[in-house]
Amino acid sequence: MGEQVSAAALIRSQLRRARVAAGLSQEEYGRRIHYSTSLISAVELGNATPKLDFLKRADDVFDTGGLFVALRELGRREREPVWFRPWLEAEREATQLRCFAAMMVPGLLQTADYARAVFRLDPTLTPDRVEEMVTARLDRQAILDREDPPHLTAVIDESALRRFGVDGTDVLVGQLRHLLACARRPHVSVHVLPQGTGLHPGLLGPFILGCSADGGWMAFLDNQIGGTVVDDVDGVATLLGRWESLRSDALPRQQSIGLIEEILKPWT
Repeated sequence: MGEQVSAAALIRSQLRRARVAAGLSQEEYGRRIHYSTSLISAVELGNATPKLDFLKRADDVFDTGGLFVALRELGRREREPVWFRPWLEAEREATQLRCFAAMMVPGLLQTADYARAVFRLDPTLTPDRVEEMVTARLDRQAILDREDPPHLTAVIDESALRRFGVDGTDVLVGQLRHLLACARRPHVSVHVLPQGTGLHPGLLGPFILGCSADGGWMAFLDNQIGGTVVDDVDGVATLLGRWESLRSDALPRQQSIGLIEEILKPWT
């Protein structure tokens, strides 16, 4: 049985094949898609990952009918853990998302540097695997940039926003600035759960809920080694109840933005 070819390797080989078949040098091809010859070479050698815009332009030049963009989507799904895929499908179809995060900023609102710092906490992950996971996380966030994005409401424990470290101050400052930018988007609501709240149901763990166009709900629970999809009626009802409790204890939207700005002040 032959060795399985990854989507990334397939994209790389087919980009070169299409360029050669069209009789284009790397320099000529670069001019057509408005990218440098050095980047064309790096992509074909596997030393650079082509971005979405790069692949869209390649599809246009070679009239592929969207082949390269489709292969990129296939590659993105290859990087997703099998246990996470059912939730990701639900997340992509959701019209509403509600998430609670106790210890860190939720994945849909993370910067690349913050996500990278989180993934590096696992000593079993190689640098290459960390970068793959960062890319997958940023790809996941693309749902918030669609023409018809879901409305995301996030409740974040204040302690997660004050987790400054000696080596991670710049990372968290950048993350909080990004969080403020997200919180001002019309389809994103960020609410901070104040430190003085005391005991609350969110201490039992983070979760995210998604509602589909037909009104059905599904949830996902994070844990140390993976996660669990919750789609049974009783489980979802329990999490919806806990969500309502957390949301009622959290600060209103504008007060939350003000608190994040206050947390940032000493570091800017």
